[in-house]
Amino acid sequence: MEMTCSYGNTFGEVIPPLAFLDQRKQAKMQCMQDQSRSNVDNLNNIRSDASRYFRTKKKAYLKVKIEELETNSKINNVRGLFRALMTSRRVTSLELL
Repeated sequence: MEMTCSYGNTFGEVIPPLAFLDQRKQAKMQCMQDQSRSNVDNLNNIRSDASRYFRTKKKAYLKVKIEELETNSKINNVRGLFRALMTSRRVTSLELL
C-alpha cells in the first residue's frame, strides 16, 4: 500500500513506506538544527503523513487477521482459531516491550 504526501507534492508523487521514516528523521534533524517556523511546520506535516500511512497499514493488517479468525471460528477449526489468537497476543505483547 502506497500513499501520497500532502506537503510540497505538486505532481502526486507516490512515496514508499521506508521513505516516510527517512523523511521524518531528516526533518527532525533539520528542525533540531534550526527551529524556524517553516521547519517545525514541515516536521509536523511529515509526522502526520507518516502516522496516517502506518495507521492505515495497521488497520488493513488487523482486518485481515480478524477475517482469518472469523473463518476459523465459522468452520469450527478450534485449533487454527486458538493458534491465531495466541500468535496475535504474543506479537502484541512483544511489541509493547
